[in-house]
Amino acid sequence: MLRRTFLLATAAVVGLASAAMAQNGPVKVGFIYVGPKNDGGWSQHHHEAAMEMADYYGDKVELIEQESVPEGADAERVLTQMALSGANIIFTTSFGYMDPTINVAKKFPKVKFEHATGYKTAENVGVYSARFYEGRAVQGYLAGKMTKTNKVGYIASFPIPEVIRGINSSYIAAKKVNPDIQFSVIWAYTWFDPAKESDAAQALIEQGADVILQHTDSTAPQAAAQKAGNVYTFGQASDMAEFAPMPRISSIIDVWAPYYISRVGAVIDGTWVSDNTWDGIGAGMVGIGEISSAVPEDVKAEAEALKEEIATGAYHPFTGPLNKQDGSVWLAEGEIADDGTLAGMNFYVEGLTGDIPQ
Repeated sequence: MLRRTFLLATAAVVGLASAAMAQNGPVKVGFIYVGPKNDGGWSQHHHEAAMEMADYYGDKVELIEQESVPEGADAERVLTQMALSGANIIFTTSFGYMDPTINVAKKFPKVKFEHATGYKTAENVGVYSARFYEGRAVQGYLAGKMTKTNKVGYIASFPIPEVIRGINSSYIAAKKVNPDIQFSVIWAYTWFDPAKESDAAQALIEQGADVILQHTDSTAPQAAAQKAGNVYTFGQASDMAEFAPMPRISSIIDVWAPYYISRVGAVIDGTWVSDNTWDGIGAGMVGIGEISSAVPEDVKAEAEALKEEIATGAYHPFTGPLNKQDGSVWLAEGEIADDGTLAGMNFYVEGLTGDIPQ
């Protein structure tokens, strides 16, 4: 099954800590990050979750980390070095690490690998991701309600399904509450580059956007919005609460620690098997940050109600009727997108302008 039950709290794995260890000495746990550990977003949140896991197990684990590892050949080199250094399990925390993870895993069949946001598995490679599109629906709702210009800017990283899903989900939710909404997307072709992200935010603001969404990792868009004034933003991957109540009005928070505790525990007690995890708000893997006081109380209540409906399964962000960008029918009235289509999404929904880079 694609979806498996996700541990909501570390208490669910208490038994793992006292289980008989499958080897002598501590389990060596490796992490590689695409950005610096203090990027304020994606990489920092993985690092903090890794530290929480290490604190949970104490001397039962040894933590090995490598930050700012480019996707591609450098990743393969770092992974090889980690495996040679005795790592028992390695978490590779960016989409572009997928092929390097698979390649190195073939050379080290006794080492366990976990790849974030990818789809290729092997006997010693599991994958995990979060249903970020659920959180982006809440963001889209708030964006549609809070904009005064009806123009929303979106800073996208790379044209992969995860990012395209987020754009579509945000737009669908915004359009439902604001039929006049317009989205402008800038592809930055980076996960973390504060200068590029700042330039993208500034360009969107100059085009009239007064709400900026992002699928990049730094806080540079928030700083640009703060400088411009009267422009709202959302925290990405972490709360970025230092920018509340203005410009940040909420955030998507990635909740990785329970997963890391669970999977490392499975290595400790010898029960680890390759798996494919894709969980969201309901399972606790996607969090929504506190909604700023800049948001009217009625809008805040409606956003929280939407979050709850998504969490319980009462509402799915991709529910028809929905058409593709070219006007062709995608989902009929009441029809819900299947996971296979969402996992490989490579198209915009109707109403979004511009092309997806190939």
